[in-house]
Amino acid sequence: MDLRSLWERYKENLCQCPSIGMTLDISRMNFADDFFSRMEPEIQKAFLCMDALESGVIANPDENRMVGHYWLRNPALAPSTEIRREIEETGKSILQFARNVHTGQIKPQKALRFTTILCIGIGGSALGPQFVADALASNNDKMKPYFLDNTDPDGFDRVLAAIGDALSKTLTIVISKSGGTAETRNGMLEVMRAYRNAGLSFEKHAVAITGVGSNLYKQATSGKWIAHFPMWDWVGGRTSITSAVGILPMALQGIDITDFIGGSAECDILTRNGSTRANPSAVLALMWHHATDGRGHKDMVVLPYKDRLQLFSKYLQQLIMESLGKEKDLAGKIVNQGISVFGNKGTTDQHAYVQQLRDGVNNFFAIFIEVLNDRNGRSLEVDPGVTSGDYLSSFLQGTRNALFENGRQSLTITVEKLDTRSVGALIALFERTVGLYATLVNINAYHQPGVEAGKKMAGAIIELQLEVMNYLEKNRGRSFTAEELAKALGAAEKAESVFKILEHASSNRDHRVKKSAHSNAFLSQYGIAR
Repeated sequence: MDLRSLWERYKENLCQCPSIGMTLDISRMNFADDFFSRMEPEIQKAFLCMDALESGVIANPDENRMVGHYWLRNPALAPSTEIRREIEETGKSILQFARNVHTGQIKPQKALRFTTILCIGIGGSALGPQFVADALASNNDKMKPYFLDNTDPDGFDRVLAAIGDALSKTLTIVISKSGGTAETRNGMLEVMRAYRNAGLSFEKHAVAITGVGSNLYKQATSGKWIAHFPMWDWVGGRTSITSAVGILPMALQGIDITDFIGGSAECDILTRNGSTRANPSAVLALMWHHATDGRGHKDMVVLPYKDRLQLFSKYLQQLIMESLGKEKDLAGKIVNQGISVFGNKGTTDQHAYVQQLRDGVNNFFAIFIEVLNDRNGRSLEVDPGVTSGDYLSSFLQGTRNALFENGRQSLTITVEKLDTRSVGALIALFERTVGLYATLVNINAYHQPGVEAGKKMAGAIIELQLEVMNYLEKNRGRSFTAEELAKALGAAEKAESVFKILEHASSNRDHRVKKSAHSNAFLSQYGIAR
């Protein structure tokens, strides 16, 4: 296709969304002329399914739950007066809580004001808040945010070391719907110890976001934590950014949550539009379907040309892959659906993996994200008449053209400026796209049986570890190979797991396991000294 024809295709297919300051360019996707007309009946079915979702139907039959993150942006849509009231009251209480913290009415045990936030969560309880905190950070932030989002002891140490003496001025937010998430609980226990070691009461610095009646809820209320906020069962972790999970840390950091929710709500209105070509989420979902043959046959590469969006691809990995990665469709047929997502940022990608994208395996489609406004204020001319932002824009166009020239498909989302409203709109755009695409491929986007399977298997490993350690304790002074120990436990088929447990235990002083290494690793022996 020559450049003149490409320009005509660009004009014909550009989805313009002035209400959210955004455009979607699909001209470099090689869909056929009749693609949209062929897919129109399917996308109309998807619109109906989304309407039903927002009306409060049971969308997650595994847990008998509704899916209502859209109500968070417009409580009037909630299916009951009670839910509407809870959303509105929670929003007001979060704003008041943040004001009280900022003015010092709510203050730490031994300091005049809180200056730092430490969020403890995992998955959707961390990825969304982390992304937004980084994307919207400024020199005028009222509080500095930190995150614990794993169960890595060294990770705990690094974050706590970065906080340092400011721990006495740190408000810790523990986020877990069930209150039983192991990673979050472990982080909380580590942080509790840090407060104790500093001569501080954790409870006088702690806030919970959790389900009413959960173990965490009981701990927060009985321990008289500073406050607790609800995490409703109709809000999934990966779509929880406009619930207390996201807006409490935002409000404390000093981000205008009214603007953020407003941007999400404006995008929701736009993406409810039943006119397909005017609905950016519908267009995006159809392009995903086209690019992957509706079977995930190609990966999605997310390339945001803005440093503030560097965590966006990480956030989208969970939103898209946890929602769409499903073994079975709604009819119970094995389909192994999903779209793999990875990404970096421009122009870092130019010096990393664009070489493969252009010349290697053609197993992807790219989503470029362009932000027109470079910065607040004027820019330096790094060359006569050219700024560093001009270079960023030219590299985006150059990379996009280089991919197109070699038959690689891409689409481009252009945002006028990156601010609180546009970040909210970007998140809402992809949330709706995921829901529409899931309907197109006949899967449930709102459950995650694979995640639960992994948790159960991890629990079984912990139980096996306790058996191993108990056996070694009872046989102090004796040493065993992994195979010997597995057989002694009546678990010969689990020898590999026993080997991994022993290798880990012998590398950490906590378990007092000594390893007698052998040139053949599987003949190494392990024991606890008398």
